[in-house]
Amino acid sequence: MDEDALSRDDVIGKVCLTRDTLAAHPKGFSGWAHLTEVDPDEEVQGEIHLRLEVVPGTRTRRLRCSVLEARDLAPKDRNGASDPFVRVRYNGRTQETSVVKKSCYPRWNETFEFELEEGAAEALCVEAWDWDLVSRNDFLGKVMFNVQRLWAAQQEEGWFRLQPDQSKSRREEGHVGSLQLEVRLRDETVLPSGCYQPLVQLLCREVKLGTQSPGQLISLIEETTSTEYRQEVATTLLKLFLGQGLAKDFLDLLFQLELSRTSEANTLFRSNSLASKSMESFLKVAGMRYLHGVLGPIIDSIFEEKKYVELDPSKVEVKDVGCSGLHRPQTEAEVLEQSAQTLRAHLGALLSALSRSVRACPAVVRATFRQLFRRVRERFPSAQDENVPFIAVTSFLCLRFISPAILAPKLFHLRERHADARTSRTLLLLAKAVQNVGNMDTPASRAKEAWMEPLQPMVRQGVAQLKDFITKLVDIQEKDELDLQRALSLQAPPVKEGPLFIHRTKSKGPLMSSSFKKLHFSLTTEALSFAKTPSSKKSTLIKLANIRAAEKVEEKSFGSSHVMQVIYTDDSGRLQTAYLQCKCVNELNQWLSALRKVCINNTGLLGSYHPGVFRGDKWSCCHQRDKTDLGCNKTRSWVTLQEWNDPLDHDLEAQLIYRHLLGVEAALREKHRQLSVGPEAGHRPTGPGEAPEDLLAELLQVLGDLQEAHRSSPAGSPPSEPSRVLELQT
Repeated sequence: MDEDALSRDDVIGKVCLTRDTLAAHPKGFSGWAHLTEVDPDEEVQGEIHLRLEVVPGTRTRRLRCSVLEARDLAPKDRNGASDPFVRVRYNGRTQETSVVKKSCYPRWNETFEFELEEGAAEALCVEAWDWDLVSRNDFLGKVMFNVQRLWAAQQEEGWFRLQPDQSKSRREEGHVGSLQLEVRLRDETVLPSGCYQPLVQLLCREVKLGTQSPGQLISLIEETTSTEYRQEVATTLLKLFLGQGLAKDFLDLLFQLELSRTSEANTLFRSNSLASKSMESFLKVAGMRYLHGVLGPIIDSIFEEKKYVELDPSKVEVKDVGCSGLHRPQTEAEVLEQSAQTLRAHLGALLSALSRSVRACPAVVRATFRQLFRRVRERFPSAQDENVPFIAVTSFLCLRFISPAILAPKLFHLRERHADARTSRTLLLLAKAVQNVGNMDTPASRAKEAWMEPLQPMVRQGVAQLKDFITKLVDIQEKDELDLQRALSLQAPPVKEGPLFIHRTKSKGPLMSSSFKKLHFSLTTEALSFAKTPSSKKSTLIKLANIRAAEKVEEKSFGSSHVMQVIYTDDSGRLQTAYLQCKCVNELNQWLSALRKVCINNTGLLGSYHPGVFRGDKWSCCHQRDKTDLGCNKTRSWVTLQEWNDPLDHDLEAQLIYRHLLGVEAALREKHRQLSVGPEAGHRPTGPGEAPEDLLAELLQVLGDLQEAHRSSPAGSPPSEPSRVLELQT
């Protein structure tokens, strides 16, 4: 798109990736795709409800087509709607419905008949158009039907998705540029929870045994996972064990496995092992809110100041300083000194915020760092390695969590947009300083970039502050861990909050965007509430259990495409609607996703809704006059965004682990064969752990049972015969 501040944004081009294209790339589509011009006749959406019949006539049979209604048609007019009508063509004859004004959800209930000659090969064409008084009509989509198949079916009725007009020749692709994309389609059938229990119990059993088990299963998963998929597998395992309350034990097992393979302290946790990737994922899942509290204000100040900061003399740009008419060039030394002062201030603020944040850190994160600190100290107990336990903690806390968040705040949800070039440089220099502090100011880190020397006094001071912080961070006992976890859970932060504009509809009168009132909204796991300001006392607007749907509102209703509606029941059980306007489409989708996630298990969720408003005596979308009429569009309760603060889905995580293990089943069977015939075959451990070959055999049996469950699942098995309604379409 080409952004236009005064009028509508202009479309530059588009890229279309079909489901088949994505399915052909199971690892994901990545690369440059050609942009093509946007043809209005190809930009269609929506469905049309038709009833098709072959009926007897006086001389020949007749083809009867009943055009009932349509939904979610593309808005073609400036008012955010269309004036749709339907054109039906067959065997040289054309018939049209009446025009429904200003609606994307029209209802016609009109019937047309055509003479049907036996053996006729021509297709029945049903086209939807937007009527225009002055210019040419706009194409809304079409559906083509095979009359021979319809003859055999005699009668069919259903909703048919409108298709674009692809009869026109296309210009050569690539003449309007290219777009680099990375897209992956994952289509998973999630079985009932009971099906995954054997797999989950098998994994949990090994983690619970801890040091009593040699960790064969976890080691096998790491051994059979390629580097390309290690991050994904680590995240999935971490979420699975987090849901089982075993995240700390799982990571502790990984720490021990990693330490058993490491002989040099300076290489500890520096590779992309399963332990490193799992701990990285753990901090993002369990510590993101903590990161926002510590780092958020500092990142915001850097973005707002937009100061020029540079420490490398070879990259310094000399700037003019002073009042108008008295400009003088700022010397390189002045630029370097001001930059050093700015960075020292930011680094000092960050270290101070970190030092004060011990109690705010989630208990499970503190307990995990405690285990890491202890395990490393046990492995490297000598005096010359006294800094190694601290470096092990900072290798995750600073190098894999805080520094990446400083470098790319948008990826850690600290900012809505990426930084510009000047701000990016400031963030990069601050991240380097944090890395030097995290490395405990080693000579190797100082030698890399000598121009960072002006920050060395602050770095050395930061090392002492960081060691003191880590000492306090890992000083947590089991009782303190439970008390802190309970205290933090009582102050659970909101799922989503921010400014929105609210509008309460009235039965009569115009609905104008100016009627919206700005308030600060907060969504928790109990209610959607609002206040005049973030610090004001909140009033409950809607109890979470009363929400029945959260959907978009069509643009013509309020003159804005960023309005959503929350449909809920009041104390008397009657349906009410609150209309909320967001500032942009991204915020709209984030609020809709958050509302749908927290309400997904509500009873009485609606299957349909009205995307318009009830204005005067009728709905603006479908023009029905009954206010309690069933909605004219489908609700989309399951359509959500994937975000860092999503609630855990135990069954999905188990399914993803199963899918991964199934992909490496051949390697697992080969490993089982080697263990069964090797020199250690038949050896039984004296402890509670199982022999490796027995554990693998049990795992392979569990995978086989799950595979059979998928085959017998209605959702997982292919349909025995294609839908007759779909067969009719050509």
